[in-house]
Amino acid sequence: MFTRFSPAAKRVLRAAEQASRNHNHYYVGVGHVLLALIEEHDPQVEARLVERGTQAAAVLAEIRRALGTGDDRSWEGILITPRVRRVMASAESAVDESGLVEPVQLFDAIAREDGGLAADVLGRCSCDLAPARRQRA
Repeated sequence: MFTRFSPAAKRVLRAAEQASRNHNHYYVGVGHVLLALIEEHDPQVEARLVERGTQAAAVLAEIRRALGTGDDRSWEGILITPRVRRVMASAESAVDESGLVEPVQLFDAIAREDGGLAADVLGRCSCDLAPARRQRA
């Protein structure tokens, strides 16, 4: 499933899974992926945030608050939400056939999403999503 993902993008996805466990969630959502992208301190992602008018620290604080915590119990497995699958497919479609998905492509795919927790958080942090959404059109 992740054959077209760079080692850095795979680290982000593993960190997103860990973030879902840390928040006592039974699923990996796009919010967890955004949290992992920010926590991984990828220079391209941080530059993209600055280009779009926001700072990583603001997004990190808001996404942590928005994710909250689930029930205090352990889960047998972690589900990947359909929205995460769409974000991953969108990121894959943004690179050519021989290329690998990098964390910045995951960020751009999240920014292109309409609705959803992660896109809402970016909007609340004054992140200009218009450039990414124009790419979608």
